[in-house]
Amino acid sequence: MARAILLVLLLLTPASAWAQSCPAQLGDARKLVLVVADTMSSNTATLWRFERTSADAAWTRVGRPESALIGYRGIAWAPSFRGYARPGEPIKTEGDKRNPGGVFPIGRPFGFAASHDPNYVHIVDGTVCVDDPSSLAYNTITTRGQVGTKVHAENMWRAQSYRRGLLVDYPTDAKARAGSCIFIHLRLPSATGTAGCVALPEPQLVGLQAFAQSGAVLAVLPKQAMPRFKGCLPN
Repeated sequence: MARAILLVLLLLTPASAWAQSCPAQLGDARKLVLVVADTMSSNTATLWRFERTSADAAWTRVGRPESALIGYRGIAWAPSFRGYARPGEPIKTEGDKRNPGGVFPIGRPFGFAASHDPNYVHIVDGTVCVDDPSSLAYNTITTRGQVGTKVHAENMWRAQSYRRGLLVDYPTDAKARAGSCIFIHLRLPSATGTAGCVALPEPQLVGLQAFAQSGAVLAVLPKQAMPRFKGCLPN
């Protein structure tokens, strides 16, 4: 009897009700930076920029596609996007040298040079990003003086790749060791991959900073996962 009732409910429920909804991060987004890799293990990807006039409008491509560098070991699904993963696809963990797969708001611009932009994060001597899950400051930008010498953190002021960039508002999950310090930053000529960020040559990065100034979201996905976001992202 219970099986018969369940079958009737399945038949009467519209197919759209069983479809996976679009990520909330895309809800009111008007600008999108879409980074697509050929496979989960690729360390290079193609970056597109899109914009739209409203949440219901179609995405329109802005400019040309650009080559980007991503994690040395490719992509792993952010724990908050594990529902999109298929068997055998990795989930992001701290130190795995993979980009978190999913959709995330692009945050504040940063760099070595000073700026009058009140939203700008000035990287100075002592600026660090904490990648130590045991620290209460995990996945935040602070100073070595505030966290002390025993907390593991990236010394951002010493890394030329951080001379210019954008923060990514990646959700903090220290318990799951879900990864930290995710950025869009400068691609150095000798680089062959990143620790989990998106890297671009300086001219393209300057343009992206301007594009994202009024707010944008970043989607990082392997090509094989694009159909899982059908109706949510540009075709």
